[in-house]
Amino acid sequence: MDHTLYMLAVLGISILIIIVLSIKFRIHAFISLLGSCFIIAFATGMPLDKIAKSIETGMGGTLGFLAPILALGAIIGKMMEISGGAEKLSNTIVGIIGKSRAAWAMMIVAYICGIPVFLQVGIVLLTPILFCIVLESKQPLIKVALSMVTALTVVHCIVPPHPAAMAITLSLKADVGKVIFYGLLVGIPATAIAGPLYGGWLAKKLTLELPEKYCSIKPTPIDKLPAFSVTLFTILLPLLLMIGKTIIELFADKNAAYMPVVNFIGNPITALFLAAVLSYYIMGIKQGNSLGDLAKYTESAMGPMATIILVIGAAGAFNRVILDCGIGEVLKQVLTAIQISPLIMAWLIAIVMRFSIGSATVAMMTAAGFITPVLAVYPNLDPALVAVAIGAGAIGASQVTDPGFWFVKESLGIPMNKMFMTYTAATSIAAVIGLAGVLLLAQVVG
Repeated sequence: MDHTLYMLAVLGISILIIIVLSIKFRIHAFISLLGSCFIIAFATGMPLDKIAKSIETGMGGTLGFLAPILALGAIIGKMMEISGGAEKLSNTIVGIIGKSRAAWAMMIVAYICGIPVFLQVGIVLLTPILFCIVLESKQPLIKVALSMVTALTVVHCIVPPHPAAMAITLSLKADVGKVIFYGLLVGIPATAIAGPLYGGWLAKKLTLELPEKYCSIKPTPIDKLPAFSVTLFTILLPLLLMIGKTIIELFADKNAAYMPVVNFIGNPITALFLAAVLSYYIMGIKQGNSLGDLAKYTESAMGPMATIILVIGAAGAFNRVILDCGIGEVLKQVLTAIQISPLIMAWLIAIVMRFSIGSATVAMMTAAGFITPVLAVYPNLDPALVAVAIGAGAIGASQVTDPGFWFVKESLGIPMNKMFMTYTAATSIAAVIGLAGVLLLAQVVG
């Protein structure tokens, strides 16, 4: 068999194995990814003494930077939960925008609150608030709910310091500030069209009933909630610091005496650490919690991160093995021979993997592994655009292979026969709009 075809066949079979193990046999994604690393290594003839080293390098290189970001984001999310910070944001924004535009208010709240937390955590955090807003505003549940879950899904995939978006930013060696800026430019219109606008159209054709257990829900007294301004500032602080670093780098002398300080404060780990410490004070101590209470909350926030860390680490190892075994070079030759924009290519790989495997995080990391060898042929292409294109692809095609699909279904009480025209359709619309936004943005900044 031709060497190129053989190497591509090995890669295809390894991906198929990941899909079959994850879907058919319900094997954990960590084991599936790690098993595929060994299959690729053995099938391509990697020296035995190089295999473990490649896996170790891939996992360590990915998690060395990402693990503290995951932990710090979990802390900020937990502080928002215990303090009622998310509820305060929603109350204030609904008050400003008006109850008749509750879906837009919910979209904004979810977009902001989703930055430091994973999709499932965001849904748990915001679902009670969602039903409160629906009861008070009398707006259709499907319209407000789609605005929330679409915003959470979009920000999960394309806006660092969210761990999934940060992982591919790191993998592609893209500028974090640029990815945040581009992600916001692309993500907000994608969310608006797939959330409030599509949800509003769908509400005329489809009705969802409010789950009975939420019909008598009562909001937290206003005097028990933290202040709006400091809550918003705490959540947005990491973004402000990282984008600020990028802006300063554009106009300042890189050898200036103050640049080491700028780089230090704008580093994602430093930025999130400062926000986490501030959240301890604003949403923890000032709300009457003791240091002992905060220690318990921190511990409870860390537990769910273990699985995510393992999966992202294994995906990083999978990407490293692809590069080290020679498949990366073959991919570069084949994909560059195909006359297609690398941005479209990155988006296609991500959405196909998202549809096949389900996990947006795994889809994004796998797509980054595919596209990384190709970038060497496009030295003028900004990796930040590629990161956003991958994220946009990973938003779409959520269906039964996606754990988030089932979480949305159960949390919001959406019947199975309505999930495809609601959440699946909304995520797919957002993905397509996201791609269009990236391509347009590439024409402007490229």
